[in-house]
Amino acid sequence: MSTSAAPADTLSNAFRQYYDLTKPRVVMLIVFTAIVGMLLAVPGIPDIGTVLAASLGIGLAASSGAAMNQIIDMRADAIMARTQNRPLATGGLGVTQAVVFAFILCALGMVLLVYKVNTLTAVLTFISMVGYGVIYTVFLKPATPQNIVIGGAAGAAPPLLGWVAMTNSVTAEACLLFLIIFAWTPPHFWALALYRREEYAAAGVPMLPVTHGEEFTRLQILLYTYILIAVTLLPFTIHMFGGIYLAAAVYLNARFMYYVYRLYRNYSDALSRTTFFYSIKYLMYLFAVMLLDHYLWDRLVLALM
Repeated sequence: MSTSAAPADTLSNAFRQYYDLTKPRVVMLIVFTAIVGMLLAVPGIPDIGTVLAASLGIGLAASSGAAMNQIIDMRADAIMARTQNRPLATGGLGVTQAVVFAFILCALGMVLLVYKVNTLTAVLTFISMVGYGVIYTVFLKPATPQNIVIGGAAGAAPPLLGWVAMTNSVTAEACLLFLIIFAWTPPHFWALALYRREEYAAAGVPMLPVTHGEEFTRLQILLYTYILIAVTLLPFTIHMFGGIYLAAAVYLNARFMYYVYRLYRNYSDALSRTTFFYSIKYLMYLFAVMLLDHYLWDRLVLALM
């Protein structure tokens, strides 16, 4: 019995290492926002086959980008408590294994998008993947405290990619979805960087709290949250969404600002951590409400007329 259990344990461990290499929680959020983009792009229910193919293709590409990020960052990952259990940092996987795995994921994702979705989605997804996995990780992250602002474009792409998957075009509405995540990224990530600032300093990563200090970073979080609030109201002003979205956006923004303003006035690591985790829920709830409004608002208005 013990001899048969050992191979099973080894296989399970190997699967876990490769699974962790893809940053699955991050990829799930990416795919979720991409699916929202797909559903918002067309009236009614889109073609399920295209949704599935686009979701899988975008997810594979995002997983490849995550693996690239860990390959390049493995020395820094080994220093930081947040990342020291990642597969390459612990030696659970070798660099060659990770490179081959990332290449396979990228190839599968691109083939799927080109042949089952459309070429424009494949091209934009590839640019986004390289933007995060290479440009952000190699050039921006170690070079400038504005790495999150500039590199946020790659992370903001998923809903736009989902929209393009359905329409084969880039529209103003798709760009607004992109802009929301782009504006959300700095306050989200700097909240994390604040309570992890000593780890970033030890790893030699010039995050904003390391280079400009805690007080300046808190001010930037506050200012970018004001920008985020303004951006999230734009879809309502152009009649992309209705009252359901507006009410939810106002509430979610008010809670976000509550945390951010408290963080600005009276810093603590615990509050910074709370702000960071709320920011994740904020984005998920905001995009979920977009769907709710998309499918229910017009019906609600008609029912009340």
